[in-house]
Amino acid sequence: MVTTVVKFKVSACTAEHIGDRIEQQDRVAIITSRRNPGALLAIVADGMGGRTGGRMAADQVISTADNLFQELSAQDAELPQLLQQIADEAHTVIRLTALSSEKEPHSTLVSLIVRKDYAIWAHAGDSRLYFFRAGRLMHRTSDHTYASLLFEEGKTLQAEIAAQKYKNILVSALGISREPKVIIGDAKGLLVGDAFLLCSDGLWAYFEDHEIGSLLHSLSPREASEHLLRLARDRAEGRGDNLSLAIVKLEAPEPGQRLSQATISFEDTQTRKGERF
Repeated sequence: MVTTVVKFKVSACTAEHIGDRIEQQDRVAIITSRRNPGALLAIVADGMGGRTGGRMAADQVISTADNLFQELSAQDAELPQLLQQIADEAHTVIRLTALSSEKEPHSTLVSLIVRKDYAIWAHAGDSRLYFFRAGRLMHRTSDHTYASLLFEEGKTLQAEIAAQKYKNILVSALGISREPKVIIGDAKGLLVGDAFLLCSDGLWAYFEDHEIGSLLHSLSPREASEHLLRLARDRAEGRGDNLSLAIVKLEAPEPGQRLSQATISFEDTQTRKGERF
């Protein structure tokens, strides 16, 4: 898929693996807008709440994001409001489904829009966004877990205990019984070499920040995604969760290409249980 963007070749890739679970409840997508061909949306949703409930919640996040992003025009400047609207509408639909089905589905959300030399992201839950510049970590979202909340409150000892005993308890996610807390951040003046990773906890749990930064800096998005999946599966030692990721990297235009134009290109790297690179 090709479109026009200023100054950069924007390469992107999605990947997922079922891990050692019986069903894949993560969802990941890279979406472009018909009305605004210079923009890209990457999104990861990690569904929870029973087998069908978690999958449904994650599907709803992706569907809502796609529907709203398709209506984005080149004149629309309210990207923070768009990301908030995606979260709000997905949350509402998941809650309505929960009431009708007597289930308790919910989903994390991490989303990223890149347009020209500007990036903006939103997250709720413990799926993460990493922003690297030349391999150096510029920003990482903070997990909305009970342990992280205790750390923020200065309750270090309680937080360490919670990180071990209650690491999967989320204090914000789409579909929970209270209004979710959605955090929005952005970066202006993007440069060639900047890279973003969006991923579920089934991936990031196995990596230090510098490992991710090194892979994203030295490899193409597709190559980096393959390495990350392989290493995560090896380190999980047969006990891995679903994992999913999206990588967006700003690269220099091809030699001889006009600087005012570049391409958005993306691929899927999907693997099934038991497959290895």
